[in-house]
Amino acid sequence: MKRWGNLICVLLLICLAAVIMTGCGGNGKKETDKKTLKMGVTNFADSLEPTENYFGWVVMRYGIGESLTKFDEKMNVTPWLAESWQISADHMAWTLKIRDGVKFSNGKPLDAAAVKASLERSFAKNKRAVTFFKYNEIKAEGQTLTIFTEKPEPNMPGFLADPLFLIVDVSAEASRNFAKEGPIGTGPYMCQSFVKDKAVMVKNPHYWDGEVPYETVEIPSIDDPNTRAMALQSGEVDMAVNIAAGDITLFNDKAKFHIDRISSLRTVLARINQKGILGDAKVRAAFISACDRKVYNEVILKGTFIEGKAPVPPSMDYGFDQIQDPNSYNFERAKQLLAEAGWKDTDGDGILEKAGKKLTVDFVVYNSRAELPIYAEAVQADTKKVGFDVKIKTVDYNLIDKMGINGEYDLLISNITTANTGDPEIFLNWYWRSNHSGENPQNGSGYSNPALDDKFAQLSIEFDRQKRRQLIIDIQQMIVNDGAALFFGYPETNIISSTSIEGAKMYPSDYYWLTNKIKPAKK
Repeated sequence: MKRWGNLICVLLLICLAAVIMTGCGGNGKKETDKKTLKMGVTNFADSLEPTENYFGWVVMRYGIGESLTKFDEKMNVTPWLAESWQISADHMAWTLKIRDGVKFSNGKPLDAAAVKASLERSFAKNKRAVTFFKYNEIKAEGQTLTIFTEKPEPNMPGFLADPLFLIVDVSAEASRNFAKEGPIGTGPYMCQSFVKDKAVMVKNPHYWDGEVPYETVEIPSIDDPNTRAMALQSGEVDMAVNIAAGDITLFNDKAKFHIDRISSLRTVLARINQKGILGDAKVRAAFISACDRKVYNEVILKGTFIEGKAPVPPSMDYGFDQIQDPNSYNFERAKQLLAEAGWKDTDGDGILEKAGKKLTVDFVVYNSRAELPIYAEAVQADTKKVGFDVKIKTVDYNLIDKMGINGEYDLLISNITTANTGDPEIFLNWYWRSNHSGENPQNGSGYSNPALDDKFAQLSIEFDRQKRRQLIIDIQQMIVNDGAALFFGYPETNIISSTSIEGAKMYPSDYYWLTNKIKPAKK
């Protein structure tokens, strides 16, 4: 009996110790949770080099880098690393006052000379920089930076908000691999580790704009939107960016989740290669007219997208309602146009031919955004009814930019921000201004319209807001008239977060995901 009594005592002590250890473990986990944020995203970047491709977006989204200016909730340009700016009387020089008291994450003070070096690095490393503006000289003196431009630049403050121009400590590059280790920036967080599948950020001890709430931020890349939703539901992540429209209702319990969703500045469109089979204006118009975009958006996507028509979404005040689409859905018109263009089904297989060539179209998509393959499949079904053979090709996102520049497609679908710089001038320029001189590489489609180029030239030097607005409306109407692209729809964008945190907010510009405003919720 004594032996059994001793055994029972030992077992009781073990159980008691286990309870105590479990309690300590639970408290420790809660404490850890308050120090670590987990954010589920879709990531297209192979590296954190901000001048490569569009990877500066990721550097800014992850809280590493900041630019001289930024956009607020209404896309107004506001101060960030530059506290003020002014333009010279001749409109050829912009002078910016760099904010005092800012340090890079390595402790080095930010001054105008550091900003100058960073901007010059962006121009040296990415040819896209000159599509924003060209400069003759950049001068730095103390905290004062002056940019002398080749021509008047009405939208310079907006240009400088683009992530391509986020400010890095160029001197740190000698001892740090920006691509693999992340650049030295001024944001609330800095990179501890990075691979495409997962990034880990840690607190910047020198941050200038208030407390940084988390010691560590883990950012798994979960490209499939349904998997991203499941990760948020299960508590694997605390917040997730761009949950698919069909999954948003899973998070309607306000006691558990906060949904921040807004009408975006994005347009889902397919660029059309003018050098291929769709280069024939009638064939192109027939293709667009065969696509029932009303059904795509209202039925297939359950009303979560607005029906597409023009380059700039209706969330911006650039004449959406007054733009007329000559190629709106019209099945009979599509068939008639193809007949007029000489296409016939001579072998009875349902696919039209001309001069021994089938009416075959390559439609390139990437699948990290859930709606893109859905649109492509709907187009494939609709256009087949009038005699097109659409072959869908799914590629990795990182190939899209190269394919867009080189014109390696008949149609290339993308979900694109239309107002990177506060208004849509750059977006419209990139995709539809002629590329005769090679200075506009984004227009790889071969589309060119001299009358449209004249409008772009006027817009580039126009400072009057109302005149700019009318020019942008005119430009859009000309693009639509030419059937230069297929405009599918305009999505919402969202961040959904657990109620255990607060401050997660989606901005129209889609640059500001991880900020120091995101913190543990007050109980």
